Amino acid sequence: MKTIAIAAAALLLAGGAAFAASAVNRDEEPRTLVVTEGGSQSELTVGPGETVEFCANGCFVTMPDGDRGVLTGAETIEIMEGRANIR
Repeated sequence: MKTIAIAAAALLLAGGAAFAASAVNRDEEPRTLVVTEGGSQSELTVGPGETVEFCANGCFVTMPDGDRGVLTGAETIEIMEGRANIR
């Protein structure tokens, strides 16, 4: 019984990460997103060629080009030439 509980907990933890939004920076310089989640605002810097996951429970994002978007946690933000596209 203990093994089943541990396996179920592991699946829940792994499943939660699958629903996080991600940001991919295809530029050659770092780009910064401003993320507002749960009333807290923070800056998320994405390095050149880097992919990061964030926003598991929905959030508001201000892109490097000033555009704003609402994420549910399943989207990917692709940054190219300083512009961001939500997919």
